[in-house]
Amino acid sequence: MRIGILSDTHDQVQRTKFAVAMLVEGGAETLIHCGDLTIAEVVAECSVLPCYFVFGNCDHDRESLRQAIKRVGGTCLERGGLISLGGRRLAVTHGDLDQELRRLAALEPDYLFSGHTHVASDVQKGPTRWINPGALHRASVWTVALLDIASKHVSLLTIINAKMQR
Repeated sequence: MRIGILSDTHDQVQRTKFAVAMLVEGGAETLIHCGDLTIAEVVAECSVLPCYFVFGNCDHDRESLRQAIKRVGGTCLERGGLISLGGRRLAVTHGDLDQELRRLAALEPDYLFSGHTHVASDVQKGPTRWINPGALHRASVWTVALLDIASKHVSLLTIINAKMQR
């Protein structure tokens, strides 16, 4: 199973659309958004696959986002949650709340996905692999991640502005 991971898209609808298309082309079977969607249109762009969402510190109109997630048949994990996909336990949060990061890490999931820093990372901490896909806004390089659960391989995909204009 391949999982597309996004975060910090903010209101970048076209950039999100392009990133999702790249993830789908890479074989993603589901999408996980680690927060800071900011607008419902971003939710809609993620709806081409089964999708999971958490809220970030810039997701101020959460009720509108909840409704958008419900409309597309997505799963809203609020500020953080634990899901099982491909035989693995995945924790998801935005990353701005230390208490939520600690709560989820204490569950010792196989993976913990978060964003917030706008910098991609992939670090093993004890039994858990922490993956931050980077950001599609306010970042020196726009990135998303593609995780192959079977091989444990993470690909960092760079979104290049020139390609978005084709």
